[in-house]
Amino acid sequence: MKKLLVYLLFLLPAILSAQGMWVPLLLEKQNEKEMRSLGLKLDADDIFSNFEPSIKDAICQFDGGCTGEMISPDGLLLTNHHCGFDAIQQLSSLENNYIENGYWAKNRTQELPANGVTALFISRMEDVTALAMQGVTTGMAEKDRQSQIDKNLAQIKANTKKESFEEIMIRPFYNGNQYYLFVTKTFKDIRFVGAPPSSIGKFGSDTDNWVWPRHTGDFSMFRIYTDKNGHPAEYAADNVPYHPAKYLPISLKGVQEGDFTMVYGFPGATNEYLTEAAVRQVGDVLDPAKVSIRDRALKIMDGFMRKDPAVKIAYVARYASISNAWKKWLGEMQGLKTYKALDKKKEYEAEFTRRIEQNPDWKYRYGNLLPRLRQLYQDIEPYALVRDVYLETMLRNNEILAQAAGLSSWLDTYEKNGEAFFITKKESATAGFASFYKDYRPEVDQAVLAAMLEMYSEKAGSQWGAADLQMMAKEKGGYPALSAYIFENSAFVSQDKMNAVLSKKPAEIVQTLKNDPAYKLWSGLQQYYAANIQPKIQELQPQINLLQREYMAAQMVVFKEKRFFPDANSTLRLTYGKVRSYSPRDAVRYEHQTYLDGVMEKYIPGDYEFNVPEKLISLWKSKDYGQYATKDGRLPVAFIGTNHTTGGNSGSPALDAKGNMIGLNFDRVWEGTMSDLNYDPAICRNIMVDIRYVLFIIDKLGGAGYLLDEMKLVRK
Repeated sequence: MKKLLVYLLFLLPAILSAQGMWVPLLLEKQNEKEMRSLGLKLDADDIFSNFEPSIKDAICQFDGGCTGEMISPDGLLLTNHHCGFDAIQQLSSLENNYIENGYWAKNRTQELPANGVTALFISRMEDVTALAMQGVTTGMAEKDRQSQIDKNLAQIKANTKKESFEEIMIRPFYNGNQYYLFVTKTFKDIRFVGAPPSSIGKFGSDTDNWVWPRHTGDFSMFRIYTDKNGHPAEYAADNVPYHPAKYLPISLKGVQEGDFTMVYGFPGATNEYLTEAAVRQVGDVLDPAKVSIRDRALKIMDGFMRKDPAVKIAYVARYASISNAWKKWLGEMQGLKTYKALDKKKEYEAEFTRRIEQNPDWKYRYGNLLPRLRQLYQDIEPYALVRDVYLETMLRNNEILAQAAGLSSWLDTYEKNGEAFFITKKESATAGFASFYKDYRPEVDQAVLAAMLEMYSEKAGSQWGAADLQMMAKEKGGYPALSAYIFENSAFVSQDKMNAVLSKKPAEIVQTLKNDPAYKLWSGLQQYYAANIQPKIQELQPQINLLQREYMAAQMVVFKEKRFFPDANSTLRLTYGKVRSYSPRDAVRYEHQTYLDGVMEKYIPGDYEFNVPEKLISLWKSKDYGQYATKDGRLPVAFIGTNHTTGGNSGSPALDAKGNMIGLNFDRVWEGTMSDLNYDPAICRNIMVDIRYVLFIIDKLGGAGYLLDEMKLVRK
């Protein structure tokens, strides 16, 4: 009976939710049977095939960090509003504010080049583990092992056939126990087609971020262009729309509780197989420190943004980026505690230990893994904490020191490589500054820097340069005064000052910038970090990585009855589950669907988070929803499901059992943000924009109904 209960313990999550981020190449072997039992109407080859057109040919990695999908035969690409936000911001100005007002190209000549945006597709995928591991032996020194693998991977790449416009990438899976090869093609001529105003695309903004019920129309549209042969090409006026091998039909049927769903995309990073010691460190030590730092920075930025519309335009993307992780970490901390993640990890590790104790071979091979990992996490904790504090205060949440840090490698080339090489790199440095100053507001950054310096001093204690920083602040009259001194005397605060420096001779440029107060402040702290923190991280982290790889392999041997999906690593994955409501706490239950009525309940006139366009109010009052309404006359906005998603899945299509698009993934519920470390099917839900709301906004609000003529709409 005890063995049966243990067996059920490990199978229960899969039974409830089919959790996991599965490798599409292996669907037929690992998942097809289960997916069919949950309602899937397709074959595995319809979803992924190396040889015939399949749904995978409609899915792309958008701009390196999100997912997009083809929804027309002419290269129309759908992704999230927040995924296209940087491009929209770059195209916006006070005169043409596409963030605030939205934009819809009325024809293809009005589609705006989104410079720098890319769309990467997978041509084919192969398991190359056997070739990657040739010559690798048990007991091999870690350095020698990796060297052998690197040689093997280089040879694999050299031997892999591809087209001239294709590229090859090989990624480790299961902490380096397996390797998969991807042949890819990357399109670079991407044009902005349209997006709703931010009052729809970001409705609820930071207050509603990571929250359900959600009412955000988080979508934007682009188009991929190619050369005349249909191959990737840089922007050219005579390029033509891309004709994908597959594009997604769009369903107007809608969703019901219990419907099968799947999400296809490029999830970024998860760590589902960490030990209890590792998860405890994240939830109890590292997350709280990072949250408190970002909380301070965000409050300062928000104050400036609310006072000045120009600052809001300049900082809205940066604010959203900083806030996104801040709120996610808050939810992660809470979720790990509320849903007893550490207790579950302890139970799992106890069962792992019990099993290996009963097998002499396993005990010999795996018996010391968990104790050694526990000790290493204890050893690395103080250094990991200061590392995160340093990165958050000095580089991620203030801009002036981040710019100084970014110049260091260029300045060092003067002494290492000479004047000629230094000059060749000057153009890229100058271009980088031009882009940076477009949205830089020194008055905001000065206030943030003062807070960041104070927080570093508090959290780093008297070590790691904090004592020197405290002395500097005392001499100047406090951290605000120290920050003011830096901004008054630094060339980094304006493009004019920086251009004046860059106009000098190379030797003078180097001397001036290295003596700049912003650069000297960063450099001094960096020296402490490089001398005291970095060496310990570099000593301990590889040991942890090695043992984690061995622990991952051990779990797959010891728990034969358990299916193991690889952690997300920004490669193509499929996750599947059901449309499902949930109950986050006693006496509270959230339904699976939200409606436009809920938008109007949240509506606050003039508020930057909860304002809505007058036209939307008018459409709501008249119930002019057209073909996008439900049978009872309501307009759906968003829905939730048990699909296991993470960052990178933003913009992923939500598909029904027939492979029709029913929604657009854009978030997770706050109570379930711990899912990167501990997926719990009872509480973890992904949030998707209902595709009917997307079409409604395009058609009825945006007046761009002509775009629907490109799409294949289905009603069954």
